[in-house]
Amino acid sequence: MKRTLVPTLLISSFILMVLSLTLGPSHITLSDTLQVLLGNGKRANQAYIILQLRLPRILGSFFCGATLGVAGAVFQASLHNSMADPFILGISSGASFGVALALFLGLAPLFGFPLSALAGALATTILIVTLSSRRRGSSTTLLLTGVGVNYILSSAMTLLMFLHKEQYQRILFWTLGSFSSSTYNQVMIIGTAFLLMYAVLRVSHQTMDMLLLDESSARAGGLSVSKVRTSFLLLSSFATALCVAYFGVIGFIGLMAPHVSRLIVGPKHAKLLAPSALFGGLLLLASDTLSRILLPSGELPVGIITSLIGVPLFIHLLRKGRYLYA
Repeated sequence: MKRTLVPTLLISSFILMVLSLTLGPSHITLSDTLQVLLGNGKRANQAYIILQLRLPRILGSFFCGATLGVAGAVFQASLHNSMADPFILGISSGASFGVALALFLGLAPLFGFPLSALAGALATTILIVTLSSRRRGSSTTLLLTGVGVNYILSSAMTLLMFLHKEQYQRILFWTLGSFSSSTYNQVMIIGTAFLLMYAVLRVSHQTMDMLLLDESSARAGGLSVSKVRTSFLLLSSFATALCVAYFGVIGFIGLMAPHVSRLIVGPKHAKLLAPSALFGGLLLLASDTLSRILLPSGELPVGIITSLIGVPLFIHLLRKGRYLYA
């Protein structure tokens, strides 16, 4: 199972992508989809729907899920806690709050959504690390601080929506998540960010493994725990901010993907990173496909689907006592 996991996930992702290209209200058959992908499509409207509307959405959801899956693995290793992920710790909310604040202040045209989300996510990460640093060596304090900051940012988002009702729909978009406006440019940026993050972490997998030790043992091995932890968190926050900037807040993928992967391949990051990425991509792609086809007209925000799946897992971890990283 461990040896075939990555090929199985790759094949499953490809099959789901093809099926997702076919599913929808346009009544396009699987044969039509394959013909368009092979360049033999005879109907221009079908080619437009598949290549210009559905394909960038599918690729965007997959790369976003892969990014969040790897980011979740980083957060869980850095905080030594399997319940940690960018959504629960408020990093996603920080990025979303940055966008909402830019809209509220009228700065969105000047800075753009990606830069606003990046500023919000990085500021949130620095705030959490700073507030928790007074309790030296306490990853639990850092986790609880992140949860508290998440609540504060959620309340601030609600306040902004109340004060700026004309921007209500746009701000609400960031709190629920959607891939309906995905473009190839966004896919290229998210895909590049994912590959760069994955390459850095893959090279640093032994350093990530050392974070799994207790902090005294890690320091005895020559690891500067605080600096390494902060650098990994900032890297993951940067990638998460890009996802939020383009697609909104999408919760629990960073919790589910690495946790399921760890149960299969173990905690060593040389084997954990690739399944976490592929599970994350597969889960988010499946969630986005469901969000498109569940309603006869319109679509559900993808964040609703991921939360419905992720919250039961979160409760299961609490009940089983799996909240400590092992």
